[in-house]
Amino acid sequence: MTATERSSDLWRVLLCCLLALTAGCTTHPVTREHTTALRPAEIEATALGSWTREASRGEGGDSGFALLADGEDAFAVRARLADEAERRLDIQAYLIDEGQTTRALLRRMLAAAERGVEVRLLLDDLSAVGQNERLAALDSHPRIQVRVFNTVAIGRGHLASWVLAAAPEVRRTHRRMHNKLWITDNAVAITGGRNLADEYFNAGETRNFADLDLLAVGPVVDALSLSFDLYWNHGLAQPIGRYHRAEAGVWRHLHDTVGAWQAELLTSETRLADQKVAAKEVLSAVLHWGKGEAFWDPPRKIRTPGRPPIEMTLVGALRERVMPLDSRLVIMTAYFLPMERGTQLLVGLAESGIQIDVITNALSASDMPWVHGDYAARRPILLASGVRLFEMRAVQDEPHHGPAGLSGSPAAALHIKALGFDDDQVFVGSFNVDPRSLWWNTETGVLVESESLSADFHALAEIGRTPALSYEVRLDDSDELVWETQIDGERVRIEREPGSRWQHFSAWLSRLLGLAPWL
Repeated sequence: MTATERSSDLWRVLLCCLLALTAGCTTHPVTREHTTALRPAEIEATALGSWTREASRGEGGDSGFALLADGEDAFAVRARLADEAERRLDIQAYLIDEGQTTRALLRRMLAAAERGVEVRLLLDDLSAVGQNERLAALDSHPRIQVRVFNTVAIGRGHLASWVLAAAPEVRRTHRRMHNKLWITDNAVAITGGRNLADEYFNAGETRNFADLDLLAVGPVVDALSLSFDLYWNHGLAQPIGRYHRAEAGVWRHLHDTVGAWQAELLTSETRLADQKVAAKEVLSAVLHWGKGEAFWDPPRKIRTPGRPPIEMTLVGALRERVMPLDSRLVIMTAYFLPMERGTQLLVGLAESGIQIDVITNALSASDMPWVHGDYAARRPILLASGVRLFEMRAVQDEPHHGPAGLSGSPAAALHIKALGFDDDQVFVGSFNVDPRSLWWNTETGVLVESESLSADFHALAEIGRTPALSYEVRLDDSDELVWETQIDGERVRIEREPGSRWQHFSAWLSRLLGLAPWL
């Protein structure tokens, strides 16, 4: 055998191995129809639609809002809204897992479809990896459609093969649809930071996230429904059936499977989901009325070559809406990477007299320590200008079970994405203050003008600043960083940043390699 023949055979073997690794799906001819939100008359024909429209008219056309900080309440509200859906259930999510809360919500989606509700589930493609059969089974129901956004056509069975298949188009495939929406009958909407997984609803066995949703009714829901339609009908949103075919009726087996978990569901589900009163009777008592404006990145942002212009992004539109500030800015974000321009902006605001508080994760609490590296290097200049930094601890000194829901598990991490502007405006959404949210992912959120809702948000932020939950990072007399907190009921000062060797190494390596623009 010649060297050329050996080389040819070797390439054939490698090609066969590659095909085997990336196998797992082929494209199927599946009809992809454009669908849109319900018409106004159809919305008002539902119980939720009639209530929300009437309530909004009684408030002069304003929208109503409520913060959902407690994970168990956030789950219960979603469950109840699924139970009360009459015409349409639209769900947009970055991540969906196989935990007990997800199974409970899937069971409710199937029950809603069985009574005639149209269900549209839009997921980021990465969420579908390893769950293709279950999603295809859900899609087999005649009134449920599942679509995946920014897809990779092959290698979808396992994360390793998906990454390998995504590599040739990495400039597109590294970008993610990070938006999160839950809309019932185009009348009630929820947006915020929560993914569909146990740890976001205080149901994780070893770790939970402190997170925040915004529930909305009224005119702002029309805008959020429009944003969902823009993503749903975009060319990057493809039916799961084009990659994974399930026989008609397979959804019945899925229904039986998720139904078997009913006895093991959270007892907290009874908080709202199983109450014998309508959701409107519970929610009307907690709504704050005011002006609301929905913001979202256009879906075409995923295909934009390089960094998109700031004018295209959610951040650019939000900045134009809220600046200049009068008195204060509160940032609550899981990942805080302001980069050079963001740091200059915050320093300038602080030096002009604006009170700025940043509440983010401590290195020891972060689930992605490499994100911490660039932020860590910027702390001295931020602190010197007057910015206050609070870093949430992984393990709190005292379990807190109040309305904030900021802990309650052996290990916790901040996942909130919210901003407070002065004393009358609050933004809640899926946007982290980092380059990935700014440039690479798509995001959504709502800006609310309401002094009473703003007061609720600042009360939540005040809990996040407490020494029992967080470190306050300061500069000592020698301009060295120190971490002040409470341990066993006593105030202490720590001179070395808490965290494991691996966490410190990850943050250092990320800073050394200059990874921040991609995180």
